[in-house]
Amino acid sequence: MSFFRRRTFPEDADTDDELNDAVDPELRLRTVRTAASTLAESVRTEQRVERRKSMRKKGSRFFRRGTEKRTTEATESGAPPTAHIPGARRNVYVNYTLPLDEVDHNGDPVVRYVRNKVQTSKYTIVTFLPKNLYEQFRRVANLYFLALVIVQVFPIFGAPSPQTSALPLLFILAVTAIKDGIEDYRRAILDEEVNNSAVTKLGNWTNVNQPKDPRSWFERMLGLNPPGKVSRGVKKLREREAGEGMEFVLSKAGDDSRVSLSTLPANDSRSEMNYYGAGRKLEDIQSVDSHSYPPQESNPTAVPSWAGSGTLDAYQQSIHGRSSIGVVDYNKRVTALARWERTLWKKLEVGDVVLLRENEQVPADIVVLSTSDADNMCYLETKNLDGETNLKPRKAVKATASIMSEEDIERTSFILDSEPPHANLYLYHAVLRYKDAASGEQRQESVTINELLLRGCTLRNTAWVIGLVVFTGADSKIMLNGGDTPSKRSKIEKETNFNVVVNFVFLILMCLTSGILSGYLDSKANTSAREYEQGADPTSSFILNGVITFVSCLIAFQNIVPVSLYISIEIVKTIQAFFIAQDIDMYYKPFDAACTPKTWNLSDDLGQIEYIFSDKTGTLTQNVMELQKCSIHGVAYGEGITEAQRGAAKREGRVDALEPEEQDVQLHMLKQRMLDKMAQTFKNRYAQPDHLTLISPRLADDLADRSSPQRQHLIEFFRALAICHSVLSERPDANREPYLLEYKAESPDEAALVAAARDVGFPFVHRAKDSVNIEVMGQPERYIPLQLLEFNSTRKRMSVVVRNPQGQIVLYCKGADSVIYERLAANHDPELKAATARDMEAFANGGLRTLCIAYRYLTEQEYIDWSRAYEAATNAIDDRDEEIDKANDLVEHSLQILGATALEDKLQEGVPEAIETLHKAGIKLWILTGDKVQTAIEIGFSCNLLKNDMEIMILSADSHESTRLQIEGGLNKIASVHGPPSMATKQRGFVPGAQAAFAVVIDGDTLRHALNPNLKQLFLTLSTQCETVVCCRVSPAQKAMVVNLVKEGRNAMTLSIGDGANDVAMIQEANIGCGLLGHEGSQAAMSADYAFGQFRFLTKLLLVHGRWSYQRVADMHANFFYKNVIWTFAMFWFMIYNSFDATYLYQYTFILLYNLVFTSLPVIALGAFDQDINAKAALAFPQLYIRGIRGLEYTRWKFWMYMLDGLYQSVIVFFIPYLIWTLGIAVSWNGKTIESLSDFGTTVSVAAIIAANTYVGINTHYWTVITWCIVIGSSVIMMVWIAIYSAFESIDFVDEVVVLFGEVTFWATVLMSVVIALGPRFLVKFIKSTYMPLDKDIVREMWVLGDLKDRLGIQHRRERKKGELEQTPIYHQPHCRSESEISHQEEGYSTPSIPRTPGSDGSPRPTAPLMKGESPRPEKLDEGLYDNRASPTPSLRAQLSSSPSQRMSYYSVSGIPAPSPLPEPNRYHAYTRDSTRTSAYQTEPPMSAVSHSSFEMRVRTPSEQQWAGHLPQEAVHTPMATEDSFSTAYEGYDPGEVTPTAAAPSHQQEESWRSSTYSYSGPHAL
Repeated sequence: MSFFRRRTFPEDADTDDELNDAVDPELRLRTVRTAASTLAESVRTEQRVERRKSMRKKGSRFFRRGTEKRTTEATESGAPPTAHIPGARRNVYVNYTLPLDEVDHNGDPVVRYVRNKVQTSKYTIVTFLPKNLYEQFRRVANLYFLALVIVQVFPIFGAPSPQTSALPLLFILAVTAIKDGIEDYRRAILDEEVNNSAVTKLGNWTNVNQPKDPRSWFERMLGLNPPGKVSRGVKKLREREAGEGMEFVLSKAGDDSRVSLSTLPANDSRSEMNYYGAGRKLEDIQSVDSHSYPPQESNPTAVPSWAGSGTLDAYQQSIHGRSSIGVVDYNKRVTALARWERTLWKKLEVGDVVLLRENEQVPADIVVLSTSDADNMCYLETKNLDGETNLKPRKAVKATASIMSEEDIERTSFILDSEPPHANLYLYHAVLRYKDAASGEQRQESVTINELLLRGCTLRNTAWVIGLVVFTGADSKIMLNGGDTPSKRSKIEKETNFNVVVNFVFLILMCLTSGILSGYLDSKANTSAREYEQGADPTSSFILNGVITFVSCLIAFQNIVPVSLYISIEIVKTIQAFFIAQDIDMYYKPFDAACTPKTWNLSDDLGQIEYIFSDKTGTLTQNVMELQKCSIHGVAYGEGITEAQRGAAKREGRVDALEPEEQDVQLHMLKQRMLDKMAQTFKNRYAQPDHLTLISPRLADDLADRSSPQRQHLIEFFRALAICHSVLSERPDANREPYLLEYKAESPDEAALVAAARDVGFPFVHRAKDSVNIEVMGQPERYIPLQLLEFNSTRKRMSVVVRNPQGQIVLYCKGADSVIYERLAANHDPELKAATARDMEAFANGGLRTLCIAYRYLTEQEYIDWSRAYEAATNAIDDRDEEIDKANDLVEHSLQILGATALEDKLQEGVPEAIETLHKAGIKLWILTGDKVQTAIEIGFSCNLLKNDMEIMILSADSHESTRLQIEGGLNKIASVHGPPSMATKQRGFVPGAQAAFAVVIDGDTLRHALNPNLKQLFLTLSTQCETVVCCRVSPAQKAMVVNLVKEGRNAMTLSIGDGANDVAMIQEANIGCGLLGHEGSQAAMSADYAFGQFRFLTKLLLVHGRWSYQRVADMHANFFYKNVIWTFAMFWFMIYNSFDATYLYQYTFILLYNLVFTSLPVIALGAFDQDINAKAALAFPQLYIRGIRGLEYTRWKFWMYMLDGLYQSVIVFFIPYLIWTLGIAVSWNGKTIESLSDFGTTVSVAAIIAANTYVGINTHYWTVITWCIVIGSSVIMMVWIAIYSAFESIDFVDEVVVLFGEVTFWATVLMSVVIALGPRFLVKFIKSTYMPLDKDIVREMWVLGDLKDRLGIQHRRERKKGELEQTPIYHQPHCRSESEISHQEEGYSTPSIPRTPGSDGSPRPTAPLMKGESPRPEKLDEGLYDNRASPTPSLRAQLSSSPSQRMSYYSVSGIPAPSPLPEPNRYHAYTRDSTRTSAYQTEPPMSAVSHSSFEMRVRTPSEQQWAGHLPQEAVHTPMATEDSFSTAYEGYDPGEVTPTAAAPSHQQEESWRSSTYSYSGPHAL
């Protein structure tokens, strides 16, 4: 029974009723709030799961007695004790004759394995054309266009130019194919770079697992690539590396007679060994930067030069004195022809033996046979896989660890019985079978994931590794987790298929109507057609004539399904991709990289993202650990401020919180003071002041105070940090900088703790085989290591047993607080426990990672007894891990607390702010990480993803049923607060703070059960009701499954972001995949749709570019369908008057040029350049993004409205000219009547084209010079075309420019048609924006008419100058003024009263509701509409824009617009149109965008008459207090000139110093 029960936290009291395990999970799942309680609960949950597993295991032993024999037999046969993995097991033979059942009639192996060549690109040269055409013809419209092209080839259907009609479709196919080809070519280049990487393998040696002639029948027939021939790529590689003089020398470290493959000289015989008896030399552990080839050898004559191959024979001892070890049989006769040779990654095959050197990447999944380490260890960096830089230890198979050379490999003979390839990165099982050369017995050894190197990892701190290739290419684990490169299509593109089908139905109905009526009218006898239209019918059958008319109408009305839409979309999305790539705000200087769109057709999806799935390490964090704070004997040290603390202060609105820049200055001063004090106290030769992160002058003072009892506690604490670890130390440049120490560790936590102890004065210097050398405040100390009890996820602690210089045996232990507290002495000081617990809770709530440090003394006898028990446990055959844990518990008890550490996992710059902004936009962020639960929770709190006001549920179960109970308990918990879940579209996107927030933390084992088909719907319902979900210990495949679950289950738009190869699967699965670029490149960036440098760039990519792109493409689609409807239906109305015989209303060149020239550019400009609001405004009001999440910009309702609008306008542009023509035939100035079909058709076409272009202009929000030129220019070009085409002789277009342009009837008809056609649309748009504005309309109005630019620090455009005396003010050199200077006003002066027109004074502006800081109304947020809200009347707007006081001279006081006051932090002014209404937004636009520069503007003072002329009118002027302001200095100003009325201060004037500054909005004078 534990003497110390888990401590409780005050915050837990209101979260649940009980803490015991008896709480019914079906009734309510336990939740926690603070970071400390969440971490404690996660540890407690894991311990509960482990207890259940242990109890289940013990309880099942009684029932296993009858099966023990079968289990033993299965184990002896090599069957894996794991779950069944689909696929056939593979046997890899080394120098072993294949069994007869595994070879064919030619003696070649029956089983063939995939090549090591990988392909992430979608196409090859052979498959590009058919596969790309298949992709393009998935679009319904393309199939329709192809059918039309085929139909027009036949002359019977009357197509004027069948060759020309095929050009648009060919253009679409060609442009899309070129774009797809460029995108895929980039992927292929990266594939080629990887496949042609260099590797060393054993040559002149037979790999029995591969056929003698592996070529295909095609290659054999053509005589290509004969076996044994060296390819050109390999030749180039060997020629290139031959000049570098590479040499191979392999040896085990620790054997001074031989040299390891490193930069260590042969005569260096230092005795430093690996910790705790390992024989590895520390000098062999080279840093990544200093290692180079060729190695510097002391005896170069004894080493043969290597040029593509090498031998180790010169370093072989005589084999006669050797005894056979493991698989190596030194009595076996060999040819000694095998040599190491350089080759390419893609040339590797299963069964090859490879030699890896330090800093090389692993080319395939490889089983480690031997390493340079005396303990057969090697170290891997998995940065390319998971972004982590800490080293992972791997070891060699014991039976093969003695392999040292090519001859040794030839002397081996064994079989590796491996499981089939699968995607689990953390699981592998194989059996190595061999014949013991000494005894002749058959032996076997288990091979696990600890002996497997995965493709993509990098070998570190290990001179060489010999390995056996097991899985290649597509069978490697990382490739199995990646999946095929998908073909992604945007959501609007998919929806377009529906719209195309609708238009196609309309087309069929129109053609069917025309065909039936044409046949009917043709069947009538005794009509005028018999006399006047002889020979006009194609056949004598009116039924066939109707069919031909039907097909002819398909050709005539084809524009209703716009082929040009797809061309325009490709152009627009290319322009959008260019703008994204050129955005300087998303440029990351350290990598010299901008945001790179790799898939161009998904930009509109960026504006509809509802869920973001993010990796943790390398994506949210830098994976850099820093010791920020510590608690020693109940006293807390450390002045650092974490990101979580800054975020909490910002959320709580604490005014006393300093700016980050000011905090940095303060910390620098404190750091300097601490360093000065320590330098006076003792000498620390190994200190690195630049790396000091534990900043605490009090700590230095306590260390300097010899009379203080705290000093001894400090020394003991940091001594424990310097000893209790498994870190390796090295001197990169021992000659020049003998006291520069660098630490290499398996975990960045350990390296950070040891480095912090070094910089405080307790450096760990080095370790030898039997000693650990440290310094304590300048005095050297040596400890003898006795035992290391390693850290693992179950123990959650590590311990070392050492003998101190006084001869005492001490155990130092560090680990999770809950684990250490359970093992404290019974008589421990309760006050110290409570104080340390409080400090750790405060550290954890500040987003820091805590560890508790403790110690105890052991007697000699106690240590001897325990050592025997521990040795027996390590040698146990059954339940070895359990026995070791029991032995550890015998010594890890009765501990005394030394203190606690608090580490910060440094976040990337701007991550908390980015997450906060994304949450305001209604986007939910999930973390999917391979890290442990506690690490993920700490990062969640530090980046403000998890908050103290959230109810956090931790799901940890070991069975399917337990998982179900926990999920149901979570659902009940949420339902008791929120009620039943809603899946309505209008409820998509969440409003932070609108209701109680929940979060879920789930581990990989529980997630595996939760993703089971029976439970995944329950889990989806639970997780999508939470603001945040954190998934820990998940594999890459599980990441992709989670993304797919949300994407398909909720039909939600998803985005995945990561930086490692383990993120590729989820990046490819999501609708949008984003990859972060790294220092060494990134597998994630290669496979992503968008690649950029930092996580924070995601905010602008989504909230600005994504929102713009979605708005633009949505408007562009609607306008495209509209303009084709108005054009096509006008032709249809003409069919009524020509017996439905498919006669063209328009001249054919108009039909060709309508979508190509006359109307295409305005919609392209709309799609490429339009902005409904400015970028800074979009970032200031991220809540506007929620319309994209709910898909409100591109709805079917909008599609139908635009279609009906086009239908109405087609009626107007056809029948108004028709009615005018029926009133009387107009006569042109030259006497020609306006009565021909070309006259009428041209009039209708001109009206339709001008209406269509003007309509697009009405829907355009952002008018630039380009927009003006394109919208007006397109109609002008059409007029010019009429003039040009009239100059050429033709049968149907004669002198139209003369006939039409000279007659007022034509111009009046066109003008009347356009005005009547566009009038309703203009009125509806005006009424909606005025009386029923959306949130974006309000923000836009604030931008155009209000003070939003001032609030965001954006300079206004210069006002138009009036009068000859007006001059531009002179701006002097900018300078900064202190707060006291600015706040000091001249005596006797106050802001004069300024006359204002109604609505233009300091009173609230009509845009104000958005700036109010009240809670949002969820029921109004679905559309962002405010019903019955008061709005400025047109007369008020007219006064605002045309009032004389706004147009007066520069020297007029009334020329100053009334800026609104900037609210102080956490204080918002209640601007409203209607006092009964609340704003949709809770927050102020961030002022971070505002510059902090202040400019002085010197302006001549107005005359007394000018002052007096405007003083009688009373108005209030409230100055605008922005950061970007201009202080005005007055020349020759006499305070006595101001009347008392003018001198009276405004009651609304701010008391802050900011009230003395005025925002600049053009030339002003006071």
